[in-house]
Amino acid sequence: MSMRRRNNVVVTGLEDGPTLLLAHGFGCDQNLWRLVVPALAERYRVVLFDHTGSGRSDTSAWTAGRYGGLDGYADDVLAICHELGLADVVLVGHSVGAMIAVLAANREPDRFAKLVLLTPSPCYLDDGDYRGGFSRADIDELLEALDANYLGWSAAMAPVIMGNADRPELGEELTNSFCRTDPAIARVFARATFLSDNRADLAKVSVPTLIVECAQDAIAPPEVARFTHERIEGSVLVTLDATGHCPQLSAPEATAAAITAFVSGP
Repeated sequence: MSMRRRNNVVVTGLEDGPTLLLAHGFGCDQNLWRLVVPALAERYRVVLFDHTGSGRSDTSAWTAGRYGGLDGYADDVLAICHELGLADVVLVGHSVGAMIAVLAANREPDRFAKLVLLTPSPCYLDDGDYRGGFSRADIDELLEALDANYLGWSAAMAPVIMGNADRPELGEELTNSFCRTDPAIARVFARATFLSDNRADLAKVSVPTLIVECAQDAIAPPEVARFTHERIEGSVLVTLDATGHCPQLSAPEATAAAITAFVSGP
């Protein structure tokens, strides 16, 4: 099966413009980019896809062995690039999609012109002087709750991840996105996400990189963005005046503007 069909690849925007490839995070699908796509599509060729096991991808291609870590997802990103013949790609990754983007770019740096890491976290666990935002007990509790009642976990966690309590429709949208994911697949992806440690991979990044954080984010505290910025040589750090872990929904204009400024710059 082609990657285009398997991962529900959608291409829009300027046919001859620079290529943006957008990689979504855990529990989401390409639909969560919809508010930034119109602005980006005016300048760029925008390639959207669903990670295997998410959205409208072919879930029969998913196996726990391949997708029990982030490497399988990075392999898929590269396979999409190969099949579509994409070069000089600006790879935009959200949340865990940002670390998937890092892995892909480290394997084939010549294929990528730039990286945009939107609310990234190379490690969610606190470790010595490193603050990821969660203790091991926090993560264990989170995963146990997810295992016990995925739909209940989704309803409780989505508003926390989204933030913006004064805009409950955003939390509801993320809840609905989580609930569209097969619980068995979500359990494996959650472990791959929250137990991952990609700190050592940051220093290997050799393409120009933008790191975008929100002023308030319950999932990725400011220390995480600073750590990522310090470890990726020459990277640019932008803090949006936004709340939550999904600024492409809560602050789409600012998110699109940050991406555009970086991509169009030197």
